[in-house]
Amino acid sequence: MIFPEKLQVLRKSKGLTQEELAVRLNVSRQAVAKWETGQGYPDIENLIRLSNFMNVTVDYLVKTQECNIDFSDTKVDDISQLIAFRLEANQNTYAADMNKYMSTRPNSQDYRYSNGDYMYHDTYVGGQCFAGQEAVWKSNKPIYAMNYIGRVLDERFSGRFLKDALKAADMKMPYRGPSLYQAGEYIYQSKVAGDFHWFQGYEEIFCNEIKVYECYFHGGMVK
Repeated sequence: MIFPEKLQVLRKSKGLTQEELAVRLNVSRQAVAKWETGQGYPDIENLIRLSNFMNVTVDYLVKTQECNIDFSDTKVDDISQLIAFRLEANQNTYAADMNKYMSTRPNSQDYRYSNGDYMYHDTYVGGQCFAGQEAVWKSNKPIYAMNYIGRVLDERFSGRFLKDALKAADMKMPYRGPSLYQAGEYIYQSKVAGDFHWFQGYEEIFCNEIKVYECYFHGGMVK
């Protein structure tokens, strides 16, 4: 990802408008808009402010990179197995209307899936506006978690399309859905800053160019 994309993801993951971020940084909204469209670039002072506010390094902000998985602190086989299991669980729970589980909180919707040493649990509350968490355990030890909050913005939203998009996640984008998924008049897109150890992301759905859904999410490895 390049700087404008990273800035958009980080800003949206904090639920801020361009104007609200501009106020936090003591710059104009036009400056933030130019940064996010690649028409301008913050000076070093504003880069430092951004890095402190977003809790990322300046190095991360300025270096162009793909959103690939970082294996630095974990054995490649271990994290590959975790990601493969997370995708497998995704194919066998909410997105597929399978493995519904008893509510773990009042009026919560829960799903659980296990395979070998791994167990996945997803729980959320709400409907048109919702919030939840999914987590993975290995041998009863928590190793991964992700929190999400989203909302439906228009009656043309299709829950079936969202589930189909989530099932299209792959090893390159294993967080929610793929970078881009399209079927008929619907388009799903997702952007992520970080890697499987620590990430923030934002997904949205459009119907005939009208935004009908959005969801913020963040998560990573736990120990």
